[in-house]
Amino acid sequence: MDKQITKKMEEIVGKDWVVTNSKDIESYIKDETEEAIAPKPCFDCIVVKPTTTEEISQIMTYANNENVTVVVRGGGTGCAGAAVPIKPSVILSTERMNKILEIDDNNMMVECEAGVTLFDLEEEFNKHDSLFFPVHPGDEGAQVGGMIVQNAGGVRAVRHGVMRNHVKGMEIVLPTGEVIKTGGKLIKDNTGYDLTHLMIGSEGTLGIITKAYLKLYPKSSNSGSLLISFEDKKAAIEVVPKILKKGITPLAIEYLERQFMEKSADDLGLEWPAKKGKVDLYFILDEKKQDDLYEVSEKIVEECEKNGAVGSLIAETYKEQRAILEIRSHGYPSVQAQVVDILDVCVPIGSINDYMDGIERLSKKYDAYIPSFGHVGDGNIHNFIITEDGTKPENYDELSQEIFEIAVGLGGTITAEHGVGKIRNSRLNIQYSEKHLDILRGIKKVFDPNNILNPDTGITIQ
Repeated sequence: MDKQITKKMEEIVGKDWVVTNSKDIESYIKDETEEAIAPKPCFDCIVVKPTTTEEISQIMTYANNENVTVVVRGGGTGCAGAAVPIKPSVILSTERMNKILEIDDNNMMVECEAGVTLFDLEEEFNKHDSLFFPVHPGDEGAQVGGMIVQNAGGVRAVRHGVMRNHVKGMEIVLPTGEVIKTGGKLIKDNTGYDLTHLMIGSEGTLGIITKAYLKLYPKSSNSGSLLISFEDKKAAIEVVPKILKKGITPLAIEYLERQFMEKSADDLGLEWPAKKGKVDLYFILDEKKQDDLYEVSEKIVEECEKNGAVGSLIAETYKEQRAILEIRSHGYPSVQAQVVDILDVCVPIGSINDYMDGIERLSKKYDAYIPSFGHVGDGNIHNFIITEDGTKPENYDELSQEIFEIAVGLGGTITAEHGVGKIRNSRLNIQYSEKHLDILRGIKKVFDPNNILNPDTGITIQ
């Protein structure tokens, strides 16, 4: 990295907050993308750690004037290489911008800086009497700014949706250095184009979020977990829309293939509690009253039994619930060394069985093991492309291409949670027309005329 750039960054944030040592930089140039498909990071970078919006504004004004590439770094929990610099860059870390500025009980909003982690929020609301923030993508090291630009989801999306449903306003530094504010503590705002929603899911390419207003929700103290087993995978999937049509909206509905869960449990030295069947539906319930919890549980079990369920159990104690959740959460780590890619397509809930039929056909066609598990309640199924040692197979491009084509052919999307990042740019044409892609390029050009902010992420500008 040019010494003049380093000197300028030191002038703005102070010498102590500019990292130039290659060993220290190493942890900032990778994220959680699988090694077999991750973009190759560039080591010719410096890490800058601002603590105010004004400092970020100065950094971006300078970078835009001097045509310096900037990549914003949050918690590094992304799975699509969005935060990986692939050319000499200033890596702008938001880790020091970690203040929860206000919890407004009357408006049911929290105002916080972009570097506040999910762990910070969870800790804060564990102490709060009546409110909580619902989005939980899995890794509590994720930062609010990153969760917004990735439009994070997770298991609770069945009831609460994704980040897009809860972000009400933000402060943004544009690639050209100007600062704008959108929304606020408002339920309604119909003034002009909605730049708040444009920023959500933008993967750090249109601006740098410095502060956000997030909507909060009333807590409920009555929770439970249901594990319902099926012999037939299709029967398990078919029952989900039937339950939702009954007006029952669990906190989460997860599809879990038994072989996968038993491997995870064994890895943890635990035991998967369900013994019958080949696949389980895992319901996380959260109700206002204890009686409501029991009533909803009974209705779900009844509907599942009508559809061929062979076993059910309810976990009422915290210990039982925690054990099931721990095993489910460990599903990926238990096979991580073998994983080439975790796909995160989404299809309409009524088309999940058609999608799974397609996965089974491809598994036979390519002689590939493609286990599936994930968020069946919102159509977001995770398929794992696995090899014995985690190396990318020769047919990876063809196999993943066909998986995406099946999803899009059913009215779905190539990514529902992880984003396009730097690993799925070339696949956008599966889902979007050339005109659609031109519009996306035009938006990027308006916000970032010199293409300095996280280039080659999401939409590629030639």
